[in-house]
Amino acid sequence: MKSTSLRPAAAWLLGLGLAGCAGASATTAPSRNDAAAAATSSAVNSLGAATAQALATAPAADAPLVRPEPPFQVVSEQFADLRVLRYRVPGFETLTAKQKELLYYLYEAALAGRDITYDQNYRHNLRVRRTLEALWPLNQERMSATTNTQQVEQAQKFNVYAKRVWFSNGIHHHYSTRKFVPECSKEYFAELVRAADRSTLPLLGGESVDKFIAAMTPIIFDPNLDAKRVNQEAGQDLIKTSATNFYQGVTQKEVEAYYAKKIDKKDPRPVSYGLNSRLVKDKSGKIVEQPWKVGGLYGPAITQIVYWLGKAADVAENSEQQKALQKLIQYYTTGDLKTWDEYNIAWVHDTKSRTDVVNGFIEVYGDPLGYRATYEAVVSFKDLEATKRIQAIGDQAQWFEDHSPIKPEHRKKNVVGITAKVITTVVESGDAAPSTPIGINLPNATWIRKEHGSKSVNLGNIVEAYDQASAGGMLDEFALTEEERQRARQYGSLAGKLHTDMHEVIGHASGQINPGVGTTKETLKNYASAIEEGRADLVALYYLMDPKLVEMGVVPSLEVGKAEYDNYIRNGLMTQLVRLPLGETVEEAHMRNRQMVAKWAYEKGQKDKVIEKVTKDGKTYFRVNDYQKLRTLFGQLLRETQRVTSEGDFNGAKALIETYGVKVDPVLHKEVLARYQKLNIAPYAGFIQPRLVPVEQDGKIVDVKLEYPADFAQQMLDYGRKYSFLPHAN
Repeated sequence: MKSTSLRPAAAWLLGLGLAGCAGASATTAPSRNDAAAAATSSAVNSLGAATAQALATAPAADAPLVRPEPPFQVVSEQFADLRVLRYRVPGFETLTAKQKELLYYLYEAALAGRDITYDQNYRHNLRVRRTLEALWPLNQERMSATTNTQQVEQAQKFNVYAKRVWFSNGIHHHYSTRKFVPECSKEYFAELVRAADRSTLPLLGGESVDKFIAAMTPIIFDPNLDAKRVNQEAGQDLIKTSATNFYQGVTQKEVEAYYAKKIDKKDPRPVSYGLNSRLVKDKSGKIVEQPWKVGGLYGPAITQIVYWLGKAADVAENSEQQKALQKLIQYYTTGDLKTWDEYNIAWVHDTKSRTDVVNGFIEVYGDPLGYRATYEAVVSFKDLEATKRIQAIGDQAQWFEDHSPIKPEHRKKNVVGITAKVITTVVESGDAAPSTPIGINLPNATWIRKEHGSKSVNLGNIVEAYDQASAGGMLDEFALTEEERQRARQYGSLAGKLHTDMHEVIGHASGQINPGVGTTKETLKNYASAIEEGRADLVALYYLMDPKLVEMGVVPSLEVGKAEYDNYIRNGLMTQLVRLPLGETVEEAHMRNRQMVAKWAYEKGQKDKVIEKVTKDGKTYFRVNDYQKLRTLFGQLLRETQRVTSEGDFNGAKALIETYGVKVDPVLHKEVLARYQKLNIAPYAGFIQPRLVPVEQDGKIVDVKLEYPADFAQQMLDYGRKYSFLPHAN
């Protein structure tokens, strides 16, 4: 599961809950809510302040001139509803040459699978992306060669659309999964295509340019064609109404019937059925799986991944890491899901390595039924100092489990193998980029977590970059009192990090499913992800107000917990709505979970005014009046979500999510959008990735240099040239 800042990272700083979960159900991203990301103007202002300070402290005229390093600019640009940021990789220079070489190979393996994510998201995505890449330089030339304002405007609108496609790994929004369309005209698009070199266009077979335009125009411009990548609306066929490329020619009932026959619910160690394949009907009408492996679907890209993983295995830090990498190679080669489990077990037991990698088909948010996983990769190394905080929580996992408000029979009697650490991210790819998780907890298989443990990580330098890019606009606008705002400013950053830590380390690792019930994707179906994320959030929320954290020394006082309660309620009931167009309901799993938790607590505590809705100067606010009673409510809901999970109660899950997590108050929604619009803050953020450059001597890598690109479009074009391994249609 992944914690997104959500998709969506120390999320309170983003003001929109970018936190999601990767791992045990992790994890688009993606949201914590209060401190909205700074607009580009904020970065410019801070740069100006830094320059003024440099001038004020300049050396005398006769002193030797030493040019200071320019400040690292975190915010790169803002367009549509997106901000593009940059992050540093501190400590990379202290690694050994062998560790750097290993990270370089893992970096190449990560990026080699980039095409897969595009194609998984939508069957036409690779053709769309390659069309945009072919037209980009021509569009730039047109924009710079004319003073015609209409032409310039059309060119700029084309640029924004291209960047949105790159950001979302396709033509559907990375978070809402709704299709977005260009604001430039169809005629302008056709002009560009006709002016392009035919050899650069992603034509199929003997396709003419005119036929190509006729085929691509509705794919790109018609908002009603394949309108949702992942549809979660109750009462609809979720497979036929979702544009994801995980299924072809099958219905939801057929998929459910196929796996009902295949899965043995009594199996104590089930494989992750459907995780790495496309489910289709063949020419005879038989339902078959097309596995993603070397020699199978996505074979050319996976072959490249395997090549670089092999190079990495040769320079692994130790035998445990080498065994894990070799198992991953074997899995990619065979497509065998038992081998995937063996890899995950080996990976969990590799606890001594400084370097690490997540690479594979992992999170199932992109599948409306929760079977199939999208490709993602995260390459990292451990932040030794920052790990002390999160490890302190992991070391007390059994205490937290024993004192949980869930039913005793749903508690784990022996919590094993939780490895918790803060990592420094080197590169992310696939479903983990450009929008990135802020926390990860893996593996997702419940039985592996129970018997072998899990790894929980906080992406420290990603969180730090969000922190640096943040501004207080959201907090000032949506927090009711100065006391609330001051508490958030003093403790909000720590509160956000601890919530992510406990969500991943304790939340996803807690509880157990009753014997013979089956996995949540089988029992809770399309509500599984939202319930699991809600359950993990509730574990974190319940313990954030526990004196145990003060005793452990991870918080100075329970004011930290109060700051997170303020933030969570504000986000779940109000501010996360800035991510939705007016009139829409909530469909994304993390947003559903947050609204469900906050709205349930608000309703159940109304009699005692635990949470109070306040109107001041015509604006709506939500104020927490009793933090201890709110903690009790969180404990009660945790008990219920764990019961639903342990017993496989589909109707109970449906009642929670549909009653509290889906519907939106249109009047409040309209007000929130109007207030937010005035802040000029993009609600979503993602990153330009650092670049690793090997230094060779006599044909061998002797060092690896780290570079920080600053141009998002240029990086996307470079990736398109270097890492396009799949055909236009797969």
